[in-house]
Amino acid sequence: MKKSSAKLSLALVSSILIILIAFTGCKKPKKVKYPYGVFPDSTTALTDINSTYDDINSDLLYVLNGSKSLIFSSNRNSSGGQFDFVQGSISYMWDQTNGNFSVESMITEDAFLTKLLTAANSANNEYGPYSLYSPADGFEYLFFASENGSGNLDFYYTKNRPVSVASGTLPDILGPYPATLLNTSGDDAYISFDANQDTLYFSSAAGGNFDIYHKSRSLDTALSVWMSKPFRSLVKVDSINSTGDDKCPYVYKKLMVFASNRTGGMGGFDLYYSRFRNGKWNTPVNFGPEVNTQYNEYRPVIGYNNSFLNLYMIFSSDRPGGKGGYDLYLKGI
Repeated sequence: MKKSSAKLSLALVSSILIILIAFTGCKKPKKVKYPYGVFPDSTTALTDINSTYDDINSDLLYVLNGSKSLIFSSNRNSSGGQFDFVQGSISYMWDQTNGNFSVESMITEDAFLTKLLTAANSANNEYGPYSLYSPADGFEYLFFASENGSGNLDFYYTKNRPVSVASGTLPDILGPYPATLLNTSGDDAYISFDANQDTLYFSSAAGGNFDIYHKSRSLDTALSVWMSKPFRSLVKVDSINSTGDDKCPYVYKKLMVFASNRTGGMGGFDLYYSRFRNGKWNTPVNFGPEVNTQYNEYRPVIGYNNSFLNLYMIFSSDRPGGKGGYDLYLKGI
């Protein structure tokens, strides 16, 4: 009798399991309505990165676990005094079932970035970080502007071999070295390369106001060798510059974004864009009130994700509603 009860109980449990599996297996999966993401038109403050001080001049770095690392200039560590580089990250998510977009930001403590920024930061102000990997010599570079002994901004750079997880050690950081090819007796700041790395764009106040310039290089020349060459005369970018200050160029493929306080803007520095067509940059276009305000918008950088239909831009602004001073913002473009 006990044996039969055991068999009956086992059969009953098995039946229940089969019913449960069949029931859960019949649930329809959520339907993918939005296979590609869209960065929103609305401007989003990177709240958990921003502080009550000035947070400006960001640069997007490496992709890690679906998030994007970035470094930016801030005077938070000096309580509003000198600017140095701080590290953080942003992560965003697109829900393919309902089309909802969300973004999070945070201050991070990555061991390699800590080592890199310790090498780059000095007792002076540091601005405009820009990083890239150079296939010509196999080094990663960090370009930035820092004050020289005369108090003017000059270009400097560090270089390192890429981080190898397998080795278990962090690469040596070489530099900072002065970019003698570019530095003038005035303020020089904000570097950006085109996709092929054969053309460099940057801004300089050597002529009085800030203007945007460019230089071409041979791809078989290592960046450090090129940057160490003697200074060469500056060549302005056609159709971009004005009688005001034009600075902070950032190039993504055939798109250039930059900041300018030229006449006709909405107030202070505005963000503009230009497209490269028929061998030249077209007349700049103001981003309009969806980006610009009567306050200052500054140092735009472009980010992308192949699963999204548009680009996103991170920039800084001292508009009201932030935590104080300049804050960092993200917007789809």
